[in-house]
Amino acid sequence: MAHTTSEAGSAPHTLQDDVSAVPGFARRVPFGIMLVATGVIGWVAAGILILEKLELYRDPDHVTSCDINPWVSCGQVMETWQSELFGFPNPFIGLVGFTIIVTTGMALLAGARFDRWYWAGLQIGVTLGAVFATWLWSQALFDIYILCLYCMVVWAAMIPLFILTTVRTMVHGVIPAPAVLTRWLAEWVGPIIVLTYIAVAASVFFRFLHVFT
Repeated sequence: MAHTTSEAGSAPHTLQDDVSAVPGFARRVPFGIMLVATGVIGWVAAGILILEKLELYRDPDHVTSCDINPWVSCGQVMETWQSELFGFPNPFIGLVGFTIIVTTGMALLAGARFDRWYWAGLQIGVTLGAVFATWLWSQALFDIYILCLYCMVVWAAMIPLFILTTVRTMVHGVIPAPAVLTRWLAEWVGPIIVLTYIAVAASVFFRFLHVFT
């Protein structure tokens, strides 16, 4: 991957044209820290799920560390077809994906600069990960009707990862967008993340209301 001083190439005017206008989260070091933090959280959760799955392969009667009750049970979720959508345990996808996220974050903290094509590829990967996590959330709430604690940790990591990455690529002109929209999203990205957390938490609470009450 080549080094470059510009990610947008010949892209039209964006917030990055005025360095002082680039929001803090979209700058190299803060964004790198965010990638490392969310990547490590997601990687650890995916790794634990893989270890638990291997234990279940070895011992079908194994009780996973998050088998809390009939409605919060990683073991029961792992028995469903949704847990192996592509023919192998889903956490392997997370393990690889979050490794790339952590590596990118560490490279940024070390001073690396990536070409626009790399940021576009990262955006595509993060978006696909967010879509997959959303699908798993919908399956857990409306089909399986069982929660996986470590899966929810992955959801929690994906929310800021997807939102901040998307807005960052808009700020730097990787995703073409009107300057007004980009500036608004950059200013309100924090509340957007908080509201997304609240919405996901509310969906879980009301779907499993009988458990909490």
